[in-house]
Amino acid sequence: MISEEDFFEQIREQYASGLPFVAYRKPGNSPASHESTSLTKAVLQQDDALHPVKDFSEKGFVFSPFNQNEKAVLIPCPTEGKGTVVLLSRFQRKKTDTEEKNGQGTPSGRETENTDRGKHMDLVQKGIETIRKGKLEKVVLSRKEEVPVTLCEPVAIFQKLLERYEDAFCYIWFHPKVGLWLGATPETLLRIRGCVLYTMALAGTQKYTGQTRVFWGEKEKQEQQVVTDSIVDSLRFKVKSLKISGAGTHRAGNLLHIRTDIQATLIPEYKTKNIAPLLKSLHPTPAVCGFPKDEARLFILENEGYDRSFYTGFLGELNTDISGQQDGNTENRDSELYVNLRCMQMNGNIATLYVGGGITRDSDPGSEWEETVNKSFTMKKILD
Repeated sequence: MISEEDFFEQIREQYASGLPFVAYRKPGNSPASHESTSLTKAVLQQDDALHPVKDFSEKGFVFSPFNQNEKAVLIPCPTEGKGTVVLLSRFQRKKTDTEEKNGQGTPSGRETENTDRGKHMDLVQKGIETIRKGKLEKVVLSRKEEVPVTLCEPVAIFQKLLERYEDAFCYIWFHPKVGLWLGATPETLLRIRGCVLYTMALAGTQKYTGQTRVFWGEKEKQEQQVVTDSIVDSLRFKVKSLKISGAGTHRAGNLLHIRTDIQATLIPEYKTKNIAPLLKSLHPTPAVCGFPKDEARLFILENEGYDRSFYTGFLGELNTDISGQQDGNTENRDSELYVNLRCMQMNGNIATLYVGGGITRDSDPGSEWEETVNKSFTMKKILD
């Protein structure tokens, strides 16, 4: 384990050299105390080769797009003989008085400025009409927004994500043949330890105003139930048992969501078999796509008007605990993957932000627009 200063300096050198890398911190690693400490990892690839994922039996850090027909990218583990280096460090900081009081500080006044308001509201209205015709039950519609960057040093932006979003999966990912992405996502796609799988259903959104005891309307409750039911159905023939928690309020930065935790015991073959069938069943979840999944995905591809790329895809440790590989354990098939939300792609001094929301028959286009504005706070506050 190296010092925090050396950790970030090596990442900067890797980026300056134009070589692939990922640095990240999982949520829930740090104690909820005034002085916070958590483990941060980095995987540095020593050449610029692009490693596409073939069947998800590979080991390393995976970065996968929304569209399942497009290839995922892997930064391999050192044990794969690909010349990667793993760094571990601890990130320390103290919360400011403002954060102690309201959690995340006050957003700047720039958040509501966007010329795409009418376009997005028209898209939402079309989604509502399609749902009311009985063709869909839910569809998740998104937009992208380009924002000038005043802080152009990517590693410094990553450090700000680590400081502000302790309960999110924070990352910076770079490959010269793909691009530079950063994010702080609140949503787990799946976590596998042995034959035990954990996932979550996350839906519904409202702004955090200092307390988590809030009222949820029928629209949000319905949206959450659709997501939960769909995930449970997708797992039904791949597990021996299921445990489903009650729905509760979950805080993610300046936002609140309804969350249900789902735990399952997988059938034994998934201990040695690749997890591609599981990923195909779970991704994309109704929380980022809709329901029925195939119809919702088709509506998105035909109507959103842009390529989501890695937004609402997934990323994380595939078939291994990356730090644990240093002990020579090559039989480890554990995985920990997160949905790529609250993210941005950086290109020079322009950051492309991606935000969206779940649409049901009771949705209101104006409210859905405001939801995307609130979600954009996560990244915009980092860039201000």
